[in-house]
Amino acid sequence: MSIRRLSPFMVNQIAAGEVVERPASVVKELVENAIDAEASRIRIEIDKGGHERIEVIDDGNGIVQEELPLALESHATSKITDPCDLDGVATMGFRGEALASITSVARVVVRSRTRDAAEASVIEGEGERREGPKPAAGPVGTSVAVHQLFGRVPARRKFLKSEAAEMRRITRIVHRLTMSHPDIAFTLISNGRTTLELKARKDVRRRILDVMGPELDEHMLDLDVTREGIRLWGLVGLPEVARPTSQHQQFYLNGRPISDRSVSHALREAYRGLIEPSRHPTAVLFLQVEPTRVDVNVHPAKTEVRFRDERLIHSIVRRGVLECLGRSDLTPDLSVAESSPSASTRPLFGSGGRSGGGVRLTPPPVTSVGGGVGKGFDAEAARELARDLSERPAVIPSPVPSSPVLQVHKTFLVTEDEHGMVIIDQHALHERVMFERLLARIESGPLPSQRLLVPEVIDADPIHLEGLEQISPLMERLGLEATPSGPRTIALHAVPVLLFERGVKAGSFLKDLLERAGEGTLSSTDEEEALREVLDMMACKAAVKAGDQLSSRELADLLEMRETVERSSNCPHGRPTSLRLSMEDLERQFGRR
Repeated sequence: MSIRRLSPFMVNQIAAGEVVERPASVVKELVENAIDAEASRIRIEIDKGGHERIEVIDDGNGIVQEELPLALESHATSKITDPCDLDGVATMGFRGEALASITSVARVVVRSRTRDAAEASVIEGEGERREGPKPAAGPVGTSVAVHQLFGRVPARRKFLKSEAAEMRRITRIVHRLTMSHPDIAFTLISNGRTTLELKARKDVRRRILDVMGPELDEHMLDLDVTREGIRLWGLVGLPEVARPTSQHQQFYLNGRPISDRSVSHALREAYRGLIEPSRHPTAVLFLQVEPTRVDVNVHPAKTEVRFRDERLIHSIVRRGVLECLGRSDLTPDLSVAESSPSASTRPLFGSGGRSGGGVRLTPPPVTSVGGGVGKGFDAEAARELARDLSERPAVIPSPVPSSPVLQVHKTFLVTEDEHGMVIIDQHALHERVMFERLLARIESGPLPSQRLLVPEVIDADPIHLEGLEQISPLMERLGLEATPSGPRTIALHAVPVLLFERGVKAGSFLKDLLERAGEGTLSSTDEEEALREVLDMMACKAAVKAGDQLSSRELADLLEMRETVERSSNCPHGRPTSLRLSMEDLERQFGRR
């Protein structure tokens, strides 16, 4: 078959497949053009989810009449003139193919007027057909109306989702664009009904909350750091507003919405141990990077970029968010519902009530408290940990030193701080303590190891042997030594001292670890991430459990460690270690307010 040159129409249809995926793609391209035209107001009108009509109207600079035909031509743009411009692109659009691609799959009407023109001009295009430009009435700015999207390509039109589904996608796109341009007023209208109306804002925080919801105001932290000429700023949510999906994560590069795996991974790492693995942080992050340090020309829709130094970007995002969270009190408040009017009539002691079972009042934790080490944990190790981590900043205000402590059902501790009453999950807090202890130790070298006099032989499946091969370098850092001793057995020669001291069944722990590695559920792409996952497992096994009776000294040591350990508000798996019942809630419940 001979090689043939494609017609401009075919070229535009192919380009349309890359740029114009669905109605939301059209909205994105047209709104970005309006932003580049320095509009102060942008109005978006949608009929039937964009299937029938999409119109974007702005009050920007407009297009002169003689250039209107170029606006519908492929690769015609005012944004770049020579190859050097591609190294410093600062506008939202620059490829010059959006309108040409849209026109190849829909009927497009462009009406525009510059500020010094006496009247507007209009041009219409559909496929290869053009009408105009010709004089018309119209205000300063540009309106682009797209009718019957994919009307000329029925096969693609059939793949569009329902009107409601396409409208949801359009709304998400508009939300993303409005957050990075608070100085522009936006209106979104669907089938004649206004669904979004945002006035111009001088404050980015206010615009973000306009979009995401004002109820998040008290739960979003301001972030602004600059390192090595790169500025990271925006809002990051407290762990309590983490969501089941990543829909509430928005990333921007020089004002342009982007999707970037490295930035997403850095954000997730910053929240490691603060939220459950199945949940996603709420965050809106803006990166200001010199245009020459990033390539924005790697994707037709301009949503993906390539950073010249991806590691640096990852480090700045992770450290910036970490430090922002570290400056905040992350202990969640325990909300108490208003008492019902009939509450005072309920019996104080119900027939099915329990009278204090499992509740123990412990004297105030003072240094003179006697008693040996109970079954909870090694008090000497606790004091050693406090010395090791004494220079680390406290995240949560420390309990009042003279406060009494209650151990409730051998599971929860109740104490106080300056804000009210604090309820602590003893296992979750000790798990965080053990994790931080392990992490601090492993940063200076392999964990201390205890060799077994007689190796422990473990029954193993092929999946365990495969896991052993995959993580053998990691095991050396963990103080674990194991080798295959037969076709279906593994010999365990050494275990970390911590597991040995805590009475953890090392063989069972190793088997669980190797099974996760063999099944691929342990991170295989990042050794440091995999290391933290294993330390999570070790900390969970070594921590005190619900049902363990703690001595007075152990209680005092555990609360002391809470003051010095980073992120003591959450266990390594993201569950809260502590909840606070504020004085205001207590006073309200007892009718003092």
